[in-house]
Amino acid sequence: MSAEVEKFVIEALDNMNYDVTGVTAETPLGPSGLDLESLSVAEIAIQVEDTYGVKFDEDEMESVALLTVGGLVKEIVQRASAATATK
Repeated sequence: MSAEVEKFVIEALDNMNYDVTGVTAETPLGPSGLDLESLSVAEIAIQVEDTYGVKFDEDEMESVALLTVGGLVKEIVQRASAATATK
C-alpha cells in the first residue's frame, strides 16, 4: 500500500503545480524541500481523507508540514490500517 500512497501524494503535489522532479521519500514537505504552503498541506490532507478515509486534525497540520514525503506516506498507511482494523 505504501507505494500506492506515495504515488498518490506525489501526483497530488504535481496537480497542485509543485515541481516533483526528483522527489523521493526523503524529500521534506516543508522548508529545504517542497516548501509547501499551509493551504497546500490542508489540500493534501483533504485529498487523503477523501481517498483513504484518513483524517488529520487541524492542530496536526504544522507537524504534517515538517514530515518528509515518506513520513507522510507512513502516517497515512498507519492510520488507514488502524481504521480498517477497527471496522
